[in-house]
Amino acid sequence: MRIILFTGKGGVGKTTLSAATALHAARKGIKTLVLSTDPAHSLSDALDRELKPEPQEVAPNLFAQEFDVYYSMKKHWESVRQLMLSVFKFQGVKNVVAEELSALPGMEEASAFLWLEEYYRKKEYELVVIDSAPTGETLSLLSLPQVTQSWVMKAFPGQRFAMKGFGAMVRTMTGIPLDKGMEELETLFDKLERIQQVMQDPEVCSIRIVVNPERMVIKEAKRAYSYLQLYGYNVDGVIVNRIFPEEAGKGVFRKYVASQQQYLQEIRDSFEPLPIFEVEHQGQEVFGMELLSRIGQSVYKDTDPAAILYQDNPFEIREEGEGYLARIKLPFVEEGEVTLKKFGDELVISLGNQRRSIFLPRFANYLRLENYEFHAPWLEIHLAR
Repeated sequence: MRIILFTGKGGVGKTTLSAATALHAARKGIKTLVLSTDPAHSLSDALDRELKPEPQEVAPNLFAQEFDVYYSMKKHWESVRQLMLSVFKFQGVKNVVAEELSALPGMEEASAFLWLEEYYRKKEYELVVIDSAPTGETLSLLSLPQVTQSWVMKAFPGQRFAMKGFGAMVRTMTGIPLDKGMEELETLFDKLERIQQVMQDPEVCSIRIVVNPERMVIKEAKRAYSYLQLYGYNVDGVIVNRIFPEEAGKGVFRKYVASQQQYLQEIRDSFEPLPIFEVEHQGQEVFGMELLSRIGQSVYKDTDPAAILYQDNPFEIREEGEGYLARIKLPFVEEGEVTLKKFGDELVISLGNQRRSIFLPRFANYLRLENYEFHAPWLEIHLAR
């Protein structure tokens, strides 16, 4: 099964291009699901179909699903929610307040990962296309398994006791279903870890960045690309959407069209050697199968939309002298923006408001961090014996 996730700043046309890609693949005979995690629920508008929180067929070989937070949380997290409710009620918190507090941080975003884990495990579809929320929310989603697990382990330091049989005793004494909730939590963590590994496999998952030829949008796309490389996700293409043709550059549009041409060149120069696809402005609102089909054909032409369009290795480690050299590719990053610490076999890299833990081979536990330096676009980390 292939997974393609579309990301980009809000309003650039991610939903349209996700739907167009999915429809184009379906018409090539690929059984495809397009899944929207964006709470704006724009996918149903783009497809011109009423969608449900479970997949439904909207065209031959094409299935669509619109993410419903409450439905998904009930499906995947019900025992954990009941555990949280019981804890708050035991502490005297009123029912209404307890209901509001019973959602763990990241539970909403994690539900999208859990849907993916189910589809990947069952191999129900050949291709899953994800219409994600705007860039910031997507980065939160992709870094989520580590963050959620860390938060819950701090919130429930007694998990290890529950796993050893103390949960049943706690339930008898307090009415709190600790054992059942923690068992489900452990299962969910396993699923989140598995699907994150799947999504970091470049043979399975590709991320495509959607951008408009505008200054602020390009800057956000560059940041997103840097963060995605930091987290180890394979970006296999950039789609430039809503390009005005040169003949439209008359009157009030003259300066705007001219600036678009300048920004187009900046995108080409900045993102090479990634494949870059250019989509003209359609001159109308895009919705319905006919227009989506036209856009899909315009973007991909004879290219298989489910193919891996580009593959790179953003992380490598090799022997060097008496120690080791680890290299991480971080495009569009300047020296001084990155900080790094080592704890045993774990490297913690901070870039802006994003942080990633990289676990090195076990022997690295006995290596010390000698220094690190930045040679664009590579962060080079020297580990000494």
